[in-house]
Amino acid sequence: MTPLPAAKALDAYFLEARSKLLDLAAILDRIDRGMDAAAVANDPRLAKVRQALQVLQDQSGSRAERVQQIFSLDYDPTWEQPQPH
Repeated sequence: MTPLPAAKALDAYFLEARSKLLDLAAILDRIDRGMDAAAVANDPRLAKVRQALQVLQDQSGSRAERVQQIFSLDYDPTWEQPQPH
């Protein structure tokens, strides 16, 4: 499959990206304005969001995969395999 030309991809996805970024900005503003916001300053979930934002600024590629990895658990070979019923 041939990827879209960059200009067409930007035309197709700009408004969606803008919307999602505005949503994220609003969420972060709500956290910052929340009562006792300092209590969550070191919350690992917020740290992951900040780490993901750094990945988005990196233009080296594979951003979706790298962001997914931030929010994924490391593989554990002792996990139980699902059994068919």
